[in-house]
Amino acid sequence: MFQVIGGRSVQAARLLAPRSAVLVEAVRGRKSRNDPVAKSKEGRIKVPPPVDPVEMVVLKERFSEYQMIMRALRLEFKEEVLRKKYEEETGSLAEERARQDAEEHRALMAWNDQENQGLLKLRVLRIQKEKEEAERKQLEAVIQREQAQQDLIKEKEREILQLQEDAKNFITLENVDQRIEEALDKPKNYNFAIDKQGRVVKKTVQK
Repeated sequence: MFQVIGGRSVQAARLLAPRSAVLVEAVRGRKSRNDPVAKSKEGRIKVPPPVDPVEMVVLKERFSEYQMIMRALRLEFKEEVLRKKYEEETGSLAEERARQDAEEHRALMAWNDQENQGLLKLRVLRIQKEKEEAERKQLEAVIQREQAQQDLIKEKEREILQLQEDAKNFITLENVDQRIEEALDKPKNYNFAIDKQGRVVKKTVQK
């Protein structure tokens, strides 16, 4: 028996494989089922070969021994497969797998921390840039307000100067007699017409 199980790994796959069905030819040779019996075989009676009782006993013993050996081999192979499966689940292989999983987890966590640090730097740069942009816009708004205020002050100053210049021609109690005489001496005619370009095209004669 021990000589038979020398190539255990190869024979295990063959013995544990499901048995295939016996293939029987539907037609033997080129003769169909409906052909008549050959003339040379007409009247022949098939007689089974004689059986030796001693040989039958030996064959039965050997067949029983063969079945017992094959059953033992199958059980041994099955036990080996189950033992390997158990070792993979709870033995040294499981420890190795757990160690590999732990190393993979540490590597993934390190990669995750590195990615988070990169994203944090990008976020800090973006926030700083947004802050600088907001400060620049705020400064521009302050400068624009100051410029508008300066323009308003200059405009008021020009209005004051213009008003002071116009005030020189105002009629007061001191020059009212003089202005009346000037108006009588140099009368002005405001009854005239102008074109689209603002030129005087028609003017009535003052009486």
